[in-house]
Amino acid sequence: MLLRVDPASEAPLFAQLAASVRREIARGALTAGDRLPAARDVAAALDVNVHTVLRAYQELREEGVVDLRRGRGAVVATGATVALELRDAVRVLVADARRRGVALPTLTALIQEEYRS
Repeated sequence: MLLRVDPASEAPLFAQLAASVRREIARGALTAGDRLPAARDVAAALDVNVHTVLRAYQELREEGVVDLRRGRGAVVATGATVALELRDAVRVLVADARRRGVALPTLTALIQEEYRS
């Protein structure tokens, strides 16, 4: 597994790190149940603050890509690839809605209505 960040990039380091983990999952280098390196190890290897790594791991947890387990660290979630695919589909949907001038409350209502049916 290769995690990378570019200090010269305008993107926040935690976002770059989270994107790097997503790429590794998408290309199959990480699969469900695989353990991510300890935050301290990643921080030391990339010369970033440990809180930066923890923030990236937290973002991935909120997306359903990893599970954070006390004593076990960050583990790739069972539905990680599904979560990533849905995230991409949502990104396309939101871009289409913006292009068509659909307001966020309207889009949210449409999604909720469809989800309930």
